[in-house]
Amino acid sequence: MQAVILAAGMGKRLGEYTNDNTKCMLQVNGIRLIDRFLDALGEVGVSRIVIVVGYKGANVKEYVGTSYNGIPIVYVDNQVYATTNNIYSLFLAKDYLEEDDTVLLESDLIFDKGILHKLISSPEQNLALVDRYESWMDGTVVTLDEQYRITHFIDKSGFRYEDIKNYYKTVNIYKFSKEFSKNYYVPFLRAYCTALGNNEYYEQVLKVITLLRDSPLKALPLEGETWYEIDDVQDLDIAEGMFAKSDDERYQAISYRYGGYWRYPHLLDFCYLVNPYFPPQKMLDEIKASFEVLVREYPSGMRVNSLIASKNLKVRPEYIAVGNGAAELIKSYMEHSSGAVGVVLPTFEEYPNRLPQSEVITFTPSSESFRYTADDLMNFFGDKQIGTLLLINPDNPSGNYIPFNDVLRLINWAKECDIHVVIDESFVDFVDVDGQYSLFDNAILSANPHLTVIKSISKSYGVPGLRLGVIASGDKELIAFLRKDVSIWNINSFAEFYLQIYEKYQNDYLLACSLFREERAVFYDELASVGYIKVFPSQANYFLCEVTDRFTSHELAVRLLRHGVFIKDCSGKKGFEGGQYVRIAVRDRKDNSRLVTILRTI
Repeated sequence: MQAVILAAGMGKRLGEYTNDNTKCMLQVNGIRLIDRFLDALGEVGVSRIVIVVGYKGANVKEYVGTSYNGIPIVYVDNQVYATTNNIYSLFLAKDYLEEDDTVLLESDLIFDKGILHKLISSPEQNLALVDRYESWMDGTVVTLDEQYRITHFIDKSGFRYEDIKNYYKTVNIYKFSKEFSKNYYVPFLRAYCTALGNNEYYEQVLKVITLLRDSPLKALPLEGETWYEIDDVQDLDIAEGMFAKSDDERYQAISYRYGGYWRYPHLLDFCYLVNPYFPPQKMLDEIKASFEVLVREYPSGMRVNSLIASKNLKVRPEYIAVGNGAAELIKSYMEHSSGAVGVVLPTFEEYPNRLPQSEVITFTPSSESFRYTADDLMNFFGDKQIGTLLLINPDNPSGNYIPFNDVLRLINWAKECDIHVVIDESFVDFVDVDGQYSLFDNAILSANPHLTVIKSISKSYGVPGLRLGVIASGDKELIAFLRKDVSIWNINSFAEFYLQIYEKYQNDYLLACSLFREERAVFYDELASVGYIKVFPSQANYFLCEVTDRFTSHELAVRLLRHGVFIKDCSGKKGFEGGQYVRIAVRDRKDNSRLVTILRTI
């Protein structure tokens, strides 16, 4: 069996990365794609490698040479690469297709080596490798029957998003028998090029062949194997994370993305924090129904969006401002605060990171479980010169919660000490207590203009992609300043529409929070049964866990990533002093059970 690699294209979408070289010479984590190809093909024992070159083809020839570990390498030149497409590149290699069984590959791919072993070891002689369609994929998709025969090749013009559950994406790796090439593919390829020209894709020929009653071409679906197609700089960045040289480097690459994990379809995210039971499907359907108008229309300005938020949170419009996520409001507030800020460590570092370290005065609880009370804060900061005290309640990452009445005592103490208080209650809707727990209350805000309350809508309402946060204070001058400090169109139309329709789904939200509390209790017991971690009680939607045996916290996080699970390694956070801690989000029953099973088996 031989291999044919199509490597004539210019790769314009990669910009400067292909100014002086073709795509197969691109480096991913220091290794060229062509080297990865040759290594994988050498392992499966192909007898010959045919490379169709065009743009910067001389560079490929000089770099690769005429053999690889004893495997002869021959070249086919597409001299009109700039005006033709890959159908012509394959047409130029047609004589080789008729001489031997062939593995056909496009040169902009990166993939697990096991994919080629799977393809070649299959008893089927003519196969298209395919994978379940995911949102990050682009290009030709196919549909299959129950025997994995390809029923339709669907190009961009025929693609229907309502049918994506039935779609498979072609991986652009194929296996053709010599007989298939001689009796089917090459004759159709020759006729297609003659009739329709050379500026087409070779898959168009396969599309025609699948229309035959007894088409010999079948599909071989992947089952979780990793691959990626690199068309632009974003693809390159993602590929470097997926194919990092080591598990440790892969964990770091994933961590530094800070989201966007839909591009990693098999990754289960236990790092970032959302409500797994909200929003309900009906609410999502309502947003989808207005998708086109929301894309085409401007959102309202700050005044209108603050009015909508005030309606939902039951506070006066002049007391509230809306942010592009709580992070935007945190940045604006912290950068314009005066005096030193008192902070409890460990904490959500978006707050102290906005200030010079000389202006941050820290309190670290003495309790091994990082528990602390309002009295602890008043005793510690009572003799400190601070202008602002920050409290995240429940705290992140410890999950510590100070009861509502004690928070009111703290607020009154701060007033007497002439200290501003910032309370972040992004997780407070998850607390398992009776009675009032939120400070979004007109009476409290009016009586305490030194109080500012911040809430991330992403975390408790399950919509992090909308980027929504709110800030409230009885200090109307502060709120007026914050509104002017951010852009007038700081949230998009989807976020505004979500705020507009939320009131209809309030009962669903209350039910979601109730379901969440039940699941958190179950998950706590299951995590506590894992012998090498100590789980701290939490009133938020995550658990802080100490890794007590077998692994360091970083080793555990890296090991879990091998199983497709991403958790937060907290060992580097200020306040842990090198301790071995991880934070694990609470998801739904299915996902939580999967994580516990993995923890028990690694």
